[in-house]
Amino acid sequence: MTEQEYHTVRAEVADRILTVTLNRPEKLNAFNPRMMADLLDVLDAADADDDIRVIVVTGAGRGFCAGADVSSGGSSFDHRKAGAWHRDTGGRVALRLFSSTKPVIAAINGPAAGVGASMTLPMDIRLASTSAKFGFVFARRGIVPESAASWFLPRAVGMQRAMEWVATGRVFGPDEALAAGLVRSVHPPEGLLPAAYALAREIADNTSAISVALSRQMMWRMLGEPHPMAAHRLDSRIMSQIGGGPDPVEGVQSFLAKRPPEFPGKVSKDMPALYPWWQEEEFRPLEEQAPASEGQG
Repeated sequence: MTEQEYHTVRAEVADRILTVTLNRPEKLNAFNPRMMADLLDVLDAADADDDIRVIVVTGAGRGFCAGADVSSGGSSFDHRKAGAWHRDTGGRVALRLFSSTKPVIAAINGPAAGVGASMTLPMDIRLASTSAKFGFVFARRGIVPESAASWFLPRAVGMQRAMEWVATGRVFGPDEALAAGLVRSVHPPEGLLPAAYALAREIADNTSAISVALSRQMMWRMLGEPHPMAAHRLDSRIMSQIGGGPDPVEGVQSFLAKRPPEFPGKVSKDMPALYPWWQEEEFRPLEEQAPASEGQG
């Protein structure tokens, strides 16, 4: 991944781990269309770089992401001019995270509200600081859950807890998030990133990039299937495609030799394609006609 300056995020690679830092600390990293564009670009670049194995997302300063930038006042969520052409900006980031070939770890270091909370839902593993706070505050702003949260949140914590958080819009702390399964663990502020990196290292040092990329996509996509036969068909097909390849051979040989594996497979060129899924086709013609400014969201 080449060095590139972004307006609203920092992207730094070290030891095959990409750290993406939301970087508007003076605004508690509030989300705006520029941040959407920067995140989409970073995720595209990460998928194209076989040297990146894991992505860690965190926030600069004392916040993770305070939600949408509402500095324009009462018109912050007014998309009526766009009409049918409007696409929720947080949703575009969520869908791009969903399709990532790299596992994504959220290191939630401070307040995460609105889109700042919902954008973490398609990330694979969430860790929180003791100073983190969460709020799915949409109803308190007169809007509805965005970033595809109505799909992701009930799957993460169940319908009852999801509806309680969304209907009340209240802010809650990391202990409640941990008890509900929204986050995997809670850490003191100085221990948050080290814990995220230790988890990332476990993935990067011991696993096949192709195996992780395929497994990530298989599990996310199976959440919407009504019967395990869909998973059986998919894993049977994938196993028939990769079972005799170089990564499984190396996996077995390194295990028998009691040495660390050195998997040769490259996601960019060696990973078999999954069957066609949601391609957002209905949005593409409209997107080409969309007004230049998409507003906040």
